[in-house]
Amino acid sequence: GEIFELKAELNSDKKEKKKEAVKKVIASMTVGKDVSALFPDVVNCMQTDNLELKKLVYLYLMNYAKSQPDMAIMAVNTFVKDCEDPNPLIRALAVRTMGCIRVDKITEYLCEPLRKCLKDEDPYVRKTAAVCVAKLHDINAQLVEDQGFLDTLKDLISDSNPMVVANAVAALSEIAESHPSSNLLDLNPQSINKLLTALNECTEWGQIFILDCLANYMPKDDREAQSICERVTPRLSHANAAVVLSAVKVLMKFMEMLSKDLDYYGTLLKKLAPPLVTLLSAEPELQYVALRNINLIVQKRPEILKHEMKVFFVKYNDPIYVKLEKLDIMIRLASQANIAQVLAELKEYATEVDVDFVRKAVRAIGRCAIKVEQSAERCVSTLLDLIQTKVNYVVQEAIVVIKDIFRKYPNKYESVIATLCENLDSLDEPEARAAMIWIVGEYAERIDNADELLESFLEGFHDESTQVQLQLLTAIVKLFLKKPTETQELVQQVLSLATQDSDNPDLRDRGYIYWRLLSTDPVAAKEVVLAEKPLISEETDLIEPTLLDELICYIGTLASVYHKPPSAFVEGSRGVVHKSLPPRTGSSESAESPDTAPSGVQAAEQPAVIPTQGDLLGDLLNLDLGPPVSGPPIATSSVQMGAVDLLGGGLDSLMGGGGGSSFAPAPSTAMPANLGAPLGSGLGDLFDLTGGVGTLSGSYVAPKTVWLPAMKAKGLEISGTFSRQVGSISMDLVLTNKALQVMSDFAIQFNRNSFGLAPAAPLQVHAPLAPNQSVEISLPLNTVGSVMKMDPLNNLQVAVKNNIDVFYFSTLYPLHILFVEDGKMERQMFLATWKDIPNENEAQFQIKDCSLNADAVSSKLQGSNIFTIAKRNVEGQDMLYQSLKLTNGIWVLAELRIQPSNPSFTLSLKCRAPEVSQYVYQAYETILKN
Repeated sequence: GEIFELKAELNSDKKEKKKEAVKKVIASMTVGKDVSALFPDVVNCMQTDNLELKKLVYLYLMNYAKSQPDMAIMAVNTFVKDCEDPNPLIRALAVRTMGCIRVDKITEYLCEPLRKCLKDEDPYVRKTAAVCVAKLHDINAQLVEDQGFLDTLKDLISDSNPMVVANAVAALSEIAESHPSSNLLDLNPQSINKLLTALNECTEWGQIFILDCLANYMPKDDREAQSICERVTPRLSHANAAVVLSAVKVLMKFMEMLSKDLDYYGTLLKKLAPPLVTLLSAEPELQYVALRNINLIVQKRPEILKHEMKVFFVKYNDPIYVKLEKLDIMIRLASQANIAQVLAELKEYATEVDVDFVRKAVRAIGRCAIKVEQSAERCVSTLLDLIQTKVNYVVQEAIVVIKDIFRKYPNKYESVIATLCENLDSLDEPEARAAMIWIVGEYAERIDNADELLESFLEGFHDESTQVQLQLLTAIVKLFLKKPTETQELVQQVLSLATQDSDNPDLRDRGYIYWRLLSTDPVAAKEVVLAEKPLISEETDLIEPTLLDELICYIGTLASVYHKPPSAFVEGSRGVVHKSLPPRTGSSESAESPDTAPSGVQAAEQPAVIPTQGDLLGDLLNLDLGPPVSGPPIATSSVQMGAVDLLGGGLDSLMGGGGGSSFAPAPSTAMPANLGAPLGSGLGDLFDLTGGVGTLSGSYVAPKTVWLPAMKAKGLEISGTFSRQVGSISMDLVLTNKALQVMSDFAIQFNRNSFGLAPAAPLQVHAPLAPNQSVEISLPLNTVGSVMKMDPLNNLQVAVKNNIDVFYFSTLYPLHILFVEDGKMERQMFLATWKDIPNENEAQFQIKDCSLNADAVSSKLQGSNIFTIAKRNVEGQDMLYQSLKLTNGIWVLAELRIQPSNPSFTLSLKCRAPEVSQYVYQAYETILKN
C-alpha cells in the first residue's frame, strides 16, 4: 500500500524525490497516521547536506524516537557528525534535536557533542546548547551534574553575546526551580552587572528571563537597589506587555529598599504609572491580566495610580470580566479628591443591562460611602434613588450595602428605614433577606411593627438558608430584649424552632446560648446581645499583607491573576518556593521569612490562636485550653437527658470557660489508666480457651467509610473507622484534600457523648495537606471526657477545624471498641449476678445466617474481648455463657445458644443498663459475620 510506495521513494537516488517522500511522511505523521514502519528508511536520509531535508528528518526522529528507542540509536552517529558540521545552523539543529529525544539509552552518547557545542565559537550554537542542558537535566539530572554541565552554564552567564546570557539564565532558572535547595544562581554584584548589560540587547523573551532572575536577587544596600532600578526602568517602555510587567515586578520589589524621602523614589513612582496605563489599551484578555496585576499594585502602593482614575472608567464595549475588575480598582483609588466623579460614574453603571455588573456597581457605591466619609450622604441618597427604581436585584443589593453603612455610621441615616421596609416583600435572596432582618432587629425600637415584620419571616423558617435563620434568631432575641412584653411568644417560638426542630449545629448552639442567657440572667443577656458594636472598617476585601507581599513577587505570572500563591494551584510541591519582599529600609526586621521558625522552638507548645476565656467559639474549637479532665467516668444510665436539663446545666462548658467540656487532655495521659491490670489477665485468658485459634488478631476493625464528604466541607474529605488494640482505642482517619488550596492547622473536638469518648492527644498532621493529597492518622482516644446520653447511644458528634473553616459531622461507633480486656467474670460471680439482675432486664435477639461452630464463635468473640466463661451441651445444643465489661464499668452477661444444624443463634443478654443490650447485640452480629 501507501507505506510500500513511500519506502521505495525514500530509497530513490534522486534528491528531489527523496525530499518529496520525506514531506509526504511528515504530512501523514501530522494527521496522526502511524508511519513508524519507515523509521530505518527515513533515518537513512539523514546523511544529506540539504538543510531543509535534514530538518524534516529530525522532526520525524523526535516524534518516533520514544516508541522505537532501539532504532533511534542508529541516528546517534549522524548527530555526532552533525555537531562537527562547518555550518553553524546544522550544528545547532543537531543539538536542539538531541535535547528533544527523551530516550535514556541515547542521552549518554550526547554528552560529548553537547560539551563541544557549549564551547562553540558561534553564539547561535551556544545559545541552543544552553537550553539543551535544561532539557537533558529534566531527563537525567545526575548525568548533567556528573558531566559538569552546570558549571559550564554558569560560565555562559558572562558570555559576550546577550542571547547566550539570556538562554543560560533561562536554563539555570528552570533547573533551579525543580531543585529549590541547590544554589545554582548565586548572583553577586558582578554577575548582576553582566545581566543588566545583556538586558538591553537581547530579544523580548530573553529580557523576561533576565528580569525574572533579577527579581530573585537581594541587593546588599539601597545604593545597589537604586542603581539596578535605574538600569531596569527603560524596559517599562517596551512594546511587549510581559517585559513591562516583569520590569514592574523588579521595581516594586526593590522600591521596598528605597527610603521614601529620596528624590529618586518620587521619580520612580511617576515613571511606573504610564506603562501600566498603556497596558489598558491592549485587547481585553491582556487588559484583564494587567488589571489583576494593577489590583495588587494599587493595594501595595496606591500612590502610583492615584491621579489615573479616568482610565479605569468602564467603556460600554468592555467584556464583563474587564468591567468588574475596573470597578474594583476604582473603589481602591476612590478618595475625597475624586469621589464626585466616581459616584457620577457608578450611578450611571447602576442603570446598565448587565445584571452582575449592576450588582457590583451598587455594592461599589456602598463601599465608597464607607471608605470616604464625606461622601456618605451623597451615596445614601444615590442608593435611595436606585431603590425607587424598584428593579428587584438593584433593591436587594442596595439593602445589603445600606446595612453596612448603618454599621459604619450609626445614628445618622436611620431615617431611610421606612423606605427599606416598603420593599420587604420583594426580597428573595438570602443575603438581602438577612440584611433586612438585621436592620429590623438592630433598630426594632424605631420600627412600630417590627414584631409583625419578623413574624412574617418566621412562617417559612425551615425553608430559609442558614444565614437567614441565624439572623432571624438574633433579631428576634434583640427585639425581645427591647420590647419584652409584646414578644414573649415570638421568642419562644423561634427558640424552639432553632433548638428542637433544626439539625444545623450552628443554629442549635446559638439557640441554646440565647435560651440559657435569657432564662438565667436577662441583664447579662442584654449586655451581650445589645452590646455596642465596633465600627466596620472600609476595605474588607484587601488581600492579607503577607500574601500581598508574596504576590507582588509573582507579578506577571498566573499567581498574580488568580491572586493565590503558586502552592495553592501548582500540582505537587515541585518548583514552588515561597518568595517574600526584601525588608523595608530602616526596619529591624530580619530577612528571614516567617515560615522558618528557629529550630529550637517546638511548634506544638501552643495552638495557633489563643482566644481569651470569653471568646466562646475560640473556647469551643481551640484544643488544649481546659485542664485535662480526669476522674471516674459516670455510668451512662444515670444521666437523665431532656430539654430542661440542657438549659439547666448542659451548657456549663460553653459559659464557664471550658472546665467541663471534652477538650483533649495533655498527651501524657494518652494511655488509659486502667492498663496495668487487664494486660496480665488478658494474656492468661488468651491461652485457656479450648479452640484458641486466631485469638491474637485483636478486636474486629470495620473498613473505613466516608464520614464527611468533600462537598460539605469545602473540599476536605474525612473517612475513618474505630479500632481497639491492647487496651487502647483509636480513631483511624484518612484526611483527603480535594480543594485547590493547601490545608493546615488541623484540630479535632468531640461533643459530649454517652461513654465520655475524647481525643487523648491533639490531631497530629505534621505537614500542610496539599491539593489531592491524603494523610492517614491514628488518633488515640480515652473515655474520661464529659458524659451525656446520646440518641442513638453510640452517636459521636465531631468538629474538625483547619485553616479554612470548622466542619461538623456525626458518626456511630461500634460498641465493641469499649469492651475492656478484664471483662471475664468468675463463674460463681456470673451465676450470682445473672440471678441478681431482674428478669425484665433480659433481652433476646436472633443472629441469623451464621455458620460457625461453638469453638470458632468463642475464639472469634474473644478477639474482641467477649469472654466465654462456661460451655455446656444441652440436648444437642451448645450453650455458651459469656461476659463483657464496658469502659464505664457496666457488665453485660450473655447466653448464646448454637444448634449445629441451624444457622440462626439465639442471644440472651442481661445487663443493669438494659438500653445497652441492643448495641451489644449489634456488636455480636458485626464480629461474627466479618
